Amino acid sequence: MQLLSMQLLPKRFLLLLPLLLLPGLLLPGCIGLGYQVGAQSLFGQDVRTVHVPIVEADPTRRHLAERLTEAICKQIEARSPYKVVGRPTADSVLEVRIVEKREQVSLVSPFNDPRQITGDLIVQVRWRDRRDRDLREFDIPLWNERTARVTASDSMVPEFGHSVLTSEQRQIDRIAAQIVGMMESPW
Repeated sequence: MQLLSMQLLPKRFLLLLPLLLLPGLLLPGCIGLGYQVGAQSLFGQDVRTVHVPIVEADPTRRHLAERLTEAICKQIEARSPYKVVGRPTADSVLEVRIVEKREQVSLVSPFNDPRQITGDLIVQVRWRDRRDRDLREFDIPLWNERTARVTASDSMVPEFGHSVLTSEQRQIDRIAAQIVGMMESPW
């Protein structure tokens, strides 16, 4: 019985061998044709460093601008191959400006207290290289010719312990994630 199974093993192995070697043979060919493999392939290879200046905002929203700048830098470092550096050594500059911060009461209690507040944070984004050329033409509605408009919304329910600070932080995190997502290479 053992002799029979030993004789069948090489034949089965010879049949499976091409299937096992096929990915190893095709992968170098695909890379040679310009295809890239892995998460690094989502981002362009022409930029290695990004400078993110402090987000522009009016003086009443200064704390919001600093938190948004920090969140964008963290997202770039975590989700992309780019390194955040100072302006003189950067390959590119990512400029962000807070356009508008809105809050509106969406639900009122019988005693006229706000039960639910909805907030929107709207920013403009422009990513350009050292020669002042835009690196991405964003596929979202444009605020003007050279900047993209990014919006994040969140609702706050004070009765459940939500605060303005946590609502703003969720908006900031969503905007930072959207901005880094927009830095990916177009398909």
